[in-house]
Amino acid sequence: IYRTAGIFEDITERKQIELALFQEKELAEITLQSIGDGVITTDEKGNVDYLNPIAEKITGWTLSTAKGLPLAEIFQIFNELDRTPMENPVDIVFRERQIVELANHTILVARDGQEYAIEDSAAPIKTQDDRILGVVLVFRDVTDKRKLRNQIFWQAQHDSLTGLLNRREFEKYLENSLVDVNKYNQVHTLAYIDLDRFKIVNDTCGHKAGDELLRQVTLLLQSQCRQVDTLARIGGDEFALLLLQCRMNNAQRVVQKLIDSIQDYRFVWEDKTFNIGVSIGLITLSQESLNQVGVVNDVNWLLSAADAACYVAKNRGRNRFHVYESDDSDLKQQKNTIHWVTKINQACEQNLFCLYYQPVALLQDSHLSNFYYEILLRLKDETHNLIPPMAFIPAAERYNLMPTIDRWVIQNFFSYLSQVKGQLQPYFENLDREICLRGESDTNKADTIYAINISGETVNDEQFITFLQTQLAKFNISPQMICFEITETVAIANLSQAAKLIRQLKDLGCHFALDDFGSGVSSFTYLKNLPVDYLKIDGSFVKDIVSDPLDYAIVEGMNRIGHVMGLKTIAEFVSNSAILDKIKTIGVDYGQGYGIAYPQPLDLPDEK
Repeated sequence: IYRTAGIFEDITERKQIELALFQEKELAEITLQSIGDGVITTDEKGNVDYLNPIAEKITGWTLSTAKGLPLAEIFQIFNELDRTPMENPVDIVFRERQIVELANHTILVARDGQEYAIEDSAAPIKTQDDRILGVVLVFRDVTDKRKLRNQIFWQAQHDSLTGLLNRREFEKYLENSLVDVNKYNQVHTLAYIDLDRFKIVNDTCGHKAGDELLRQVTLLLQSQCRQVDTLARIGGDEFALLLLQCRMNNAQRVVQKLIDSIQDYRFVWEDKTFNIGVSIGLITLSQESLNQVGVVNDVNWLLSAADAACYVAKNRGRNRFHVYESDDSDLKQQKNTIHWVTKINQACEQNLFCLYYQPVALLQDSHLSNFYYEILLRLKDETHNLIPPMAFIPAAERYNLMPTIDRWVIQNFFSYLSQVKGQLQPYFENLDREICLRGESDTNKADTIYAINISGETVNDEQFITFLQTQLAKFNISPQMICFEITETVAIANLSQAAKLIRQLKDLGCHFALDDFGSGVSSFTYLKNLPVDYLKIDGSFVKDIVSDPLDYAIVEGMNRIGHVMGLKTIAEFVSNSAILDKIKTIGVDYGQGYGIAYPQPLDLPDEK
């Protein structure tokens, strides 16, 4: 008889624990395989123990081939900026015994050489007694995110057209260079570069051609600069160049090469070829020069000073450079120009400008019936003395303030007309003289013409017509009462745009006058392409008409051609009765000048 002895033990709880642990492990593995982050775990020696599928995809290593290898062998990371190897995060965890994160600009080089921008963290796997069993490394692919961030960052620092640094970023470079000047006594040179005749290309061929010219010029400038120098585009056709560790004598040689290369360059667009030029202003950045002018780290002042020197170079004939010197008389004049910029902006904001009018008289025996008044602009100083236009207009033209001034004149004059209901004409103290010239007049005629001068910048302003239409509607002004004047020089420089604007204005019902006719070149040729109503003969031919037979013949010829073309003619600079008699004999339609009437103030109604 055989007997069997046995011991029975209830292991239900243990099996339940094992099942729970198995289920937790399965859940952990499923989770690790499902998440979008790469996960790698190591043992206490830093050798790979586990990779999830995302980690396999990014590193290029499978779990079977990577298991047991040192982490540094499959997880190779570098600094994105300088390409230097970065310390393995697992080594850092073992040393510091805490969670660590990778530094910014980290890239992972996969097994096949492909690079990924990553973000990651590593944490120790500890027992209850604080013993490290291994490390878990979690990382994610942020390549697209970083590319977008870098793109946005790059765009914030660079000019989108040329790829050069923009003004704001260049100012940072300039600030850093001033630190080196003051701390280490270094010497640098700042160059302010302004293209000559860029506007001709832009106006003749359009903005697309202008953009292409800027791109080509950028490549040309870069080819002539040293690698250590910093080139930026800081305005429409303006560049800045920071010549590091470069004294003025060497800087002059560098910029002369730039000038020569630009001068030899030809820009070709379709069937047209253009030669351009460049004017450059230079200023030394040294402890001595900065202390001399009382500037230590004022970047805006330095750029302004270099700009002023550039403008002097432009005034002296272009295609040259000019060096800033604190006692330079030309620069003092330029600073005075910049001073006018502030006054002009202030005048527009605070209505410090004032309007004048000057009658343009119909001459005796004229078959015309329109009265013509030119609206003129003046500026009052602090003591209410009048400042003539030519004192501030050059500054306004240089710093693109003319459109603002033109709009101020139009808005304020239209406001005046609306409040006198477009019928009451300005009172003239010496109107009897005009009556004598004309025979009989009615100052309340509806066919009175008011002429307003507009600048070349306004001619090229695509929004001007919209602005004008708005003002005409706002103040209920009849377009037939308004005539716009541009000089012949402006018209020639902007021929296609001027012709377009004239047609648009005439479509509205406005009139147009070509001012200073004869002062430009090929006047009659250009006149055929401009559908103007009035031809204002330049005063330089009129003022000596009594004593100079050639001037008499020129005025006579201009008047005859104007009439053949159906234009009304106006003689400027009629300063005395002798000149008046001559132009009446010739048959000019209108006369304007101090011999007929002086400009008089047009009192603007108070704004409501």
